[in-house]
Amino acid sequence: MTGESVGAACFDILVVGGGMVGSALALGLSRQGWNTGLVEGARVQDLLAPGATASHTDDFEPRVSAISLASEQLLDRLGAWRHVHAGRHCGYRGMTVWDADGTGRIHFDAAELHAVTLGTIVENRSIVRALFTELADSNVTVMDGVRVQGWSAGAGIQLDDGRTLSAKLVVGADGAQSRLRQWSGLATREWDYDQQAIVCTVRTRQPHQYTAWQRFSPTGPLAFLPLLTESGDEHYCSIVWSQDTAEARRLMALETDAFRLELERAIEQQLGVIESVSRRFAFPLRQRHAKEYVADGLALVGDAAHTIHPLAGQGANLGYGDVSALLDELGRAKELALSPADQTVLARYQRRRKGENLAMMAAMEGFKQLFARDELAIRWLRNTGMRWLDNLAPLKNRIASEAMGIKR
Repeated sequence: MTGESVGAACFDILVVGGGMVGSALALGLSRQGWNTGLVEGARVQDLLAPGATASHTDDFEPRVSAISLASEQLLDRLGAWRHVHAGRHCGYRGMTVWDADGTGRIHFDAAELHAVTLGTIVENRSIVRALFTELADSNVTVMDGVRVQGWSAGAGIQLDDGRTLSAKLVVGADGAQSRLRQWSGLATREWDYDQQAIVCTVRTRQPHQYTAWQRFSPTGPLAFLPLLTESGDEHYCSIVWSQDTAEARRLMALETDAFRLELERAIEQQLGVIESVSRRFAFPLRQRHAKEYVADGLALVGDAAHTIHPLAGQGANLGYGDVSALLDELGRAKELALSPADQTVLARYQRRRKGENLAMMAAMEGFKQLFARDELAIRWLRNTGMRWLDNLAPLKNRIASEAMGIKR
């Protein structure tokens, strides 16, 4: 339901930010019986607008996510995955990772895990559209086309249309530049990689084989993530190319044909000639982690709490891990007739997520630094380790299971 008629309103829980994470959380909270509000700056009608049928690289959304099995199961429980499944998505059955400076290569195969896929590549807008389609039939009060102008514990939320909202618990799902995090005084630990990620969609001469391809070089990883059109065309991929800022700017300044040739060389023509390239976008890479996820009357989820290097494609999945944990704890609070802002409830959420998110961030940072080193001994160790891991099925499959969110 939309909230055009909401004046001064009081909620059990108010979620600020209706992206992939915030809208999923709001939907889950309403299913638990909480009086839930959702504030989103965009208009719902725009979020629900169907995208163009894919017949060209520019028809795809430039930002995509690799949705793990655990995240898919969450979206399915919320009733949203069926809407995703009805649109464009591509389940990938394999993933090939290799070192640009050697012979090290690892291939992950869903069949070895007795799974249909390792994950699903979905355009971000498709996930948001699916969630808002389900929200339309929920009890969530959606206040769209408005932005939060101010917040403090006990004083409520001030919107830019003059309304004031109050809630027992406010959840910040308002992204990496979270204003709620800033207003609450929650400090972050962060650093700039001095890198940018270039994203676009390409069409390749050879089909992607339902495989995600990732090449690591000292300057950064390049990923080709498989996409499907509505008609089942297997020749499209979304690319994420992380490069030092100066090199990224050079690549962004190239004419399309020159960029296409550079991209072909960088991926070592694994999928043959790149036939077309969409409009390119670039965004800076910065790792950020809130030292605390909770404060009096406030909890942070998703990018508001943590951002991670895109080399493993785990950003959305970490956010959905936050959603699952917070729903668990608030569901228990509901059963015990506790306030959603009860400090023991919020502390349990933080304990469950902070360590896991930090571990993933540390692993990704270590992985990035390992491939950034160009010394001969490091290259030998890296390539030997990759070949060894590729032949050690139990450990390789354990790593794949963790990435899928499967607990073994």
